[in-house]
Amino acid sequence: MTYAPHPALGCVGHPRLLAGLDVAERLDRRGHLAVHGSPPRYRPDELLALAENTDLRGRGGAGFPFARKLRAVTRAARGREGRTAVVVNGTEGEPSCLKDAALWLHAPHLVLDGALLAAAALGAEEVVVGVTREDVERSARAAVAERGATGSRVRVTRLPERFVTGEGTALIAGLDGGKALPSGQKVRTSERGLGGLPTLLSNTETYAQLAVAARLGALDYRAVGLPAEPGTILLTVAGSTVVEVPTGTSLAYVLGLCGTGPGQGVLVGGFHGRWLTPGAALSAALSRESLAAYDAVLGAGAVLPLPEDTCPAGEVARVVRWMADESAGQCGPCVRGLPSLAGAVADLVAGGGRAALEAVEARMRAVRRRGACSHPDGTSSFVASALAVFPDEFRDHAVGSGCGRRVLGALPLPADANPERLVVDWTLCKGHGLCVDLLPDVVRLDGDGYPAQGVMEVPVQLRPKALRAVRRCPALALRIQE
Repeated sequence: MTYAPHPALGCVGHPRLLAGLDVAERLDRRGHLAVHGSPPRYRPDELLALAENTDLRGRGGAGFPFARKLRAVTRAARGREGRTAVVVNGTEGEPSCLKDAALWLHAPHLVLDGALLAAAALGAEEVVVGVTREDVERSARAAVAERGATGSRVRVTRLPERFVTGEGTALIAGLDGGKALPSGQKVRTSERGLGGLPTLLSNTETYAQLAVAARLGALDYRAVGLPAEPGTILLTVAGSTVVEVPTGTSLAYVLGLCGTGPGQGVLVGGFHGRWLTPGAALSAALSRESLAAYDAVLGAGAVLPLPEDTCPAGEVARVVRWMADESAGQCGPCVRGLPSLAGAVADLVAGGGRAALEAVEARMRAVRRRGACSHPDGTSSFVASALAVFPDEFRDHAVGSGCGRRVLGALPLPADANPERLVVDWTLCKGHGLCVDLLPDVVRLDGDGYPAQGVMEVPVQLRPKALRAVRRCPALALRIQE
C-alpha cells in the first residue's frame, strides 16, 4: 500500500505533542530534549495516579482508560513472578489516519519516552513497537539508536500493512512471530499478551500523551481542554493534515482551519466510524460527550469531510469494497459476508432497484455481531450510517436516476489498491457503444465503433458504473474480472 509519507501539521493553541516542529521537520534526541526536557521517573503508584488524575484514555479507537490497563497488568503480573511486557501499536492500518505516523516521523522520542516510562513503572524488560510503514520503521529505528544504551530495551518490528493488523490479538501474534491476524478469541492482552506475559498494549499517541503528562503533572496537563476530558487530541483531517487541538474544540473550527467545510457530511472516526450531517458537523464539538449525542466517537481521530462535487453513494461503495478485501478471511462474516455486502452496495449504486436496497440491509444483518473480530461490525455500521445520512442519494441510485456526480475518491484509499478489469467478450460484442456512454473514463471506441481494448482497468471508484455497464450491455458482452 502507499500512504501520504509526510502529512501536513497544524495546531490550535499551544502545541504539546507537536511542540518544536514549527522549526524542525524531525526532532532527534538532542532536539527533543531541548524542546521537552528530560522525562521524570515515576513509581508504579505515582504513574497510576497520574493516569487517573489526567483521565488518560487510549487514542487508538476504543478510548479505554489507561489507568485500568495499568491496574490489570499489575494485577496479572503478581501471578507471573512480576514479569510484564509493553507494546506500542504503531500500525495505523487505515489510509484516512496519519496522526500516529506523524508522531513517529516527526517526534518519535516523545512516544519512546512514554513507553519506557510505563515499562520502568511496571518492571518490564522490553518495549516492543509494531509498525507497518517503511518510513515509520526507519524513523523509529533511528530514534532507538539515538538513545544509546536505553534504546537497547526497545525492539521495533515491521508487520504486514493491512487494516486488521492493528487489532490487539493480531498485533501480538505478529510480534510473537506468527501471522498478524485476529485470534477470534476474547483474550485480554493485560492477562496474556506478548510471549504469554501480561502486556500493556496501547497506541502511539497514548504513550506520547503519557510523556507529556509526566512532564507537566496532572494539574498543568488539565489546564487545557475540557474539565471532564482534559488535554489535547490529534486528528487527521481529510486524510492529509494532522492537527493537534484541545478537547472541546468546535469541529467546524477545525475544518475551517484546514481550509474546508462539512460539505455533504463528515465521517468521524474513520472507516469504522459514523457519518455526521452537515448540520451536526457544524454543531458538534470534539469531545466524547458531544459526539455521543450523534452516536459517534472520535475513534482513531480521523475526520473526513465529503466535498459537494463527489458522489456519496459511490464513495461509500468503493470503501466497502476495500474493507471487504482487507478482512482477515478467517470467519464466515469476513470471507462471505463482507464481499457480499460490498457487492450489494455496488449493485444498489449501479441502479439495482428496491431489491438492492433490501439486499444491503439483509447483508448488514448477516454480519453483525458474528465476526471473529470487530471488522464486520465496523464495516456494516459504516454502511448503516451512510444510509441514514444520505438516504436520498442511495434511493436515487437504486431506482436508476443517480446524482450525476463523479466519484472523486475523497475518502482516501491506498494508491496501489488493485483495480478490477472490464473484459469484452468479442464473440458477443455488437458495437452498441452503450459502454462508452456509461464509462467514458475507461472505455474508448475504435474507428468502427467497437471498444478499442478488450481488457480495461477499472479504478475502484468507478466500479459501480462498470457494474451498470455490464448489466446494461444489450449483447451481454461485458464482465468484471478481478
